[in-house]
Amino acid sequence: MTAMKDNKYKKLFLGLLFDAIGMLSFAIPGIGEFSDIIWAPISGWLMTRMYKGRIGQSAGAITFIEELVPGMDIIPTFTLTWLYTYVIKRKEAKVVTS
Repeated sequence: MTAMKDNKYKKLFLGLLFDAIGMLSFAIPGIGEFSDIIWAPISGWLMTRMYKGRIGQSAGAITFIEELVPGMDIIPTFTLTWLYTYVIKRKEAKVVTS
């Protein structure tokens, strides 16, 4: 159980880090949008590695598109996926089993 909790919080930390990297393009005017071309496929791939199955595939595609669209970097996709996986989805599972 402890290893599962550790993995959960490791994913949260990595998600926050990856969201911060994605938002760095706002810090460098002119170069930022070019860096998104490189970061978009990397972030999509990272998302599919962090979250398996349909959640990872869907979130990977959303992350890829979000990073390519100018001005959308502000959306913390990794953190939102973590919240969906470990907070929202858990609540839904508890309701169904009750």
